[in-house]
Amino acid sequence: MDLTNPMHIATKSSKIDITLEKDTKLISQKISNYLSKGDIVFFYGEIGVGKTTFIKHLINYMQSKLNKKITEVPSPTFNILYEYKIGELIIQHCDLYRVKSDMELNNIGIFENQKDTITLIEWPEIIKEKPKNVIELNFNYEENLSKRSLIISSKYKKKIFDEFK
Repeated sequence: MDLTNPMHIATKSSKIDITLEKDTKLISQKISNYLSKGDIVFFYGEIGVGKTTFIKHLINYMQSKLNKKITEVPSPTFNILYEYKIGELIIQHCDLYRVKSDMELNNIGIFENQKDTITLIEWPEIIKEKPKNVIELNFNYEENLSKRSLIISSKYKKKIFDEFK
C-alpha cells in the first residue's frame, strides 16, 4: 500500500455544531465548493436531524453560484430520487429509507452515469459496497435532542478537511 497517497488515508473532521440552521447552511455551502462531477455523498443520521435541510442549502447554493433559479428541494422519501440540472451539472438527491433490497436499489440506478453527476444519498446503509469516491456526513443529536452535530469523513477527498480544522 502506498502510504503517500491520500486516497488510502481515512480522514475525519471534528464534531461541527450545526444546531442553528444558519450554521448548517454555511457548512453545506463550504462543502459544496469541494464537490465535483462523480462525487457521492452519504448522509447518515436519524429522522429530523437535518440531512434534507443540509441538502436543500447545498443545492440552492450551487444554483445561486451559477445564477440559476433557486428551486424547492423537497425530501425524496416517497419518490426515492429527484434530479436537479444546474447548468452542465446534474445533482441526484436520493432517499433510500424505503428501499428494502439490493434488487430495488439496482432498479433505481443511482450509480449509472456517475461520472456526470454529484449524488447525494440519504439513508445509504443498504448500500453494501461503498464506492471509492464517497464522502460521509454523519449527523447526530446532542444534549437530549436540543443540539445537532456533524462529523465528515472520507478516504477520497482529504482536502475537504482543511476547511474544518
